[in-house]
Amino acid sequence: MPNQQQDAPLEYYKAKFRALDPEEASKRTGLPFDPHRSRYKLTILGQTLHVNWPNSEITPEDLENCPKILYNFGMRLLALQFLLAGAYAPHCGEFMAYRELPWGEVYDANFRGRCIRRFAHTFGYDPGKFIKAAEMLGGVRLELGDVSYDLPFLGGVICRLILWTPDDEFPPSAQILYSDNTQLSFNAEALAGVGDVVIGALKESSNR
Repeated sequence: MPNQQQDAPLEYYKAKFRALDPEEASKRTGLPFDPHRSRYKLTILGQTLHVNWPNSEITPEDLENCPKILYNFGMRLLALQFLLAGAYAPHCGEFMAYRELPWGEVYDANFRGRCIRRFAHTFGYDPGKFIKAAEMLGGVRLELGDVSYDLPFLGGVICRLILWTPDDEFPPSAQILYSDNTQLSFNAEALAGVGDVVIGALKESSNR
């Protein structure tokens, strides 16, 4: 049975993608476009994926080791949104909380439940799994919280995940920050989807 909640936005973006100028999008986003194979090359969480133009199919280069969430509906939608409207910009070294982004306050309560609390609940009682998964996905370890990593996403965007493990008084807690170039790549609503993909990929990788 078709999932209309998913199919409607995907069909909208697929139609716009078919009308895209592939070379213009490549220059704007910094994503290499191979005109002979008619596809873009994406690097996400240490994995190489390809988006075909104009049919918008997304396929991993290393099918065996790539988390499935990186080539499912949600990631396909994010890739199309970035190719259609995003732009590459270098990261200047600052990080922002979700609520600090334009329209972030509107969606912040949803983001905290959907992403931050989910991250804390998934890994707070077993931070070793987070370490294992983050290392597998190209993360760079930091000295923040009890365990923290910077994880490379699409278009130069970096997701910073910080985890605090529980003690006698408090349950596990977490924070997710985004690099300061994020605003040119994704809007606040799409960034919740980025959080979903990152946490899902971590969860998949931790169970390998």
